[in-house]
Order: sequence, then C-alpha cells, then structure tokens
Amino acid sequence: MTQKTLLNDTHRALGAKMVDFGGWDMPIHYGSQLDEHHMVRSAAGVFDVSHMTVVDLRGEQVKPFLRRVLANSVDKLKAPGKALYSCMLNERGGVIDDLIVYYLADDFFRMVVNASTREKDLAWLQRQAQPFGVTVTQREDLAILAVQGPQAREAVVGLVRDADRAALAALGRFAAMEVEADDGTPVFAARTGYTGEDGFELLLPQTAVVAFWNRLLATGVKAAGLGARDTLRLEAGMNLYGQDMDEDLTPYEAALAWTVALDAGRDFIGRDVLEAQKAAGDARQMIGLVMDEKGVLRHGQVVSTANGPGEILSGTFSPTVGKGIAFARVPAGEPGAVTVDIRGRQVPVRVVKFPFVREGQVQPGVLPQA
Repeated sequence: MTQKTLLNDTHRALGAKMVDFGGWDMPIHYGSQLDEHHMVRSAAGVFDVSHMTVVDLRGEQVKPFLRRVLANSVDKLKAPGKALYSCMLNERGGVIDDLIVYYLADDFFRMVVNASTREKDLAWLQRQAQPFGVTVTQREDLAILAVQGPQAREAVVGLVRDADRAALAALGRFAAMEVEADDGTPVFAARTGYTGEDGFELLLPQTAVVAFWNRLLATGVKAAGLGARDTLRLEAGMNLYGQDMDEDLTPYEAALAWTVALDAGRDFIGRDVLEAQKAAGDARQMIGLVMDEKGVLRHGQVVSTANGPGEILSGTFSPTVGKGIAFARVPAGEPGAVTVDIRGRQVPVRVVKFPFVREGQVQPGVLPQA
C-alpha cells in the first residue's frame, strides 16, 4: 500500500507530478525540475521529506551503544545539539544505512534515517540496543521539511518567535536546536541538508506541517520536488543509498572513508573488515566523472579504466555545470584514461574530484581548462 505524507493534498493542489518513491506517493516536481533546481541554487526551496524516519534513542548506555553501531565516533560530539554523519554497518562492513545522529543529552540522541531502509534500520537498532538497555522510538508524530538555498535560513528565522531568532540565525553548521515558531509550534531546527546549499532541516509536529509549509511559501520560498533534490545532491557529491552504496559495499568503496573513525579501543560492528580492507589497499573506489560531449551519464553504464571495468552509479545532466556528471565505481589504482559505453560507443570522460558544485559555485577542475 502506497503511503502518503500529510502534505499530499497540498502537493497536488500545487500541480505536482506525483510518483512512487520507495512506497511513498511523493512530488517529483511542480512543473519544472530544472527551474526548481536553479531556484534552490539561487534563492530558496522547500522539500517535503516527511517520508524519512526520525528515531529517538534514550538510555544511560546510549553513548556506548552508538560507539558500537556507528562507524563514525559520537565521541566527536562535544556539546548538545551537535550532529554527526555516519554509516551504520553490518558484520561484513556493508552499509546498512547512512544517517545523521544528533547529540541532545548524555542519555538522549536522535537519528534521521532513510525512508527506504526504515524497517531494517529499526529492526537492527532494536536488536543491537537490547544489551545496552537503550529504548528505540520511531517518532511518527514528526514531519520533516528541508528548506534549502542561500535565502533559506533568513526565511526560516523570520518565522520563529522573536526570542529564538538571534540564536537560530547564529546556529553553526551541523548543529540543531529547539525553537518555537511565532504561532507556538515547536520546531527542531537542524542546519543540515542534502543539496550543497545552506539551510535547515526542520522537524515539527505532523499536525502543524501543512500550516508551516503554507507560511513558508507565503514568504517567497518555492516548493521543490524530489527530482531537483536528486540533481542537487549529486552536484554536491552526496551519496544516495541503494544506488551509490548498499549492504554489500563498505564505506571505503563508496568514497566515505572520511566518515570512518578507527579510534583506539572502539570495537564498532564491521571494524575488522574495514581494517583488513584498508590494509590491503585494493578496495574498489568511487570517482567523479564529467562528460564534455553532449548527453547524459546513466546508472548501469559500463566504464572502462586502465585497471579494468567499472560502472556508473548515479548519473545525470547537471543544470549548474551544464554537462553530464556521475559517480562511478571502478577498480583500485590510478584509473588513467576513462571511457563510458554509451549505446556501443566509447565516449571519453574526465575524472574529477567531487563535489562538482558547492553553494552555487562550480568547483575548480570540474569544467575543462581553456
């Protein structure tokens, strides 16, 4: 049965094209995916991401529990409100999910996990939590809105009560705080996102989400669909679970080595596999590609490198770069000259560092040198 967020009727009233997204009826765009992409890069857009899952973790042993289940280290979180991006691994070092975890108190952390992995994530967390006496609570009462773009923070700050505005405006990146909207709605505001732009991800009561969405639109923020969210996140060099990584791939194979903390004395699940893979130095690698010829790089296309074949993972036409861009997984080592098989023709592509775009700016090396 297809699930719907409480904004479903609102999306339809705005003329959204709705599609099935992991069992949810979600807006892909409201008329022009391209316009919505550029709008987020230049102004502000709001995404309904209430299909994602909020999980509260409570207990005296919640920190030891998270040290065990996350590849990144929650010991990095020194002050309440700070956030951490991490992978949660199985015993084979494969990525069960990628997530953000928020440190709210010594006995209280909050996670936001992907919609498509909800059931397995909850089952895994509950099973692993039992020896630690940690309670795992899915917050079905909360909706999530992502307000993104260079004008996003100003728009959100303008909708909270006067007493919270200065603190919210000063909130650092990858941090969160509880505020109150000027109509009394409690809002958990996190300065995080999935677009490469500044902004907030807002957790608020389901009962208040339609009114808050409409108030955002009244300020000039535009509705944006999941199509633009996908092109924005790929330009920003951000992985999509199920396409760029999964349970059969380690973080090292998904360009997420930076999220792995091999800190002394912490025996997290999958650590032994990661240490062996790192020592061997032969893990497949994820690289960024740009195609200067006209066309689009698409998932599943075969990539040829000096060390053997690979494949395109996420691929799209980049509205900001003006060219086809992609992630590809290829064998270890310097890839050399790389080509992609497009309908039987070997098309040359350039290997570049990602992100391709950061805060509206195409990054150095992404465009060919004159």
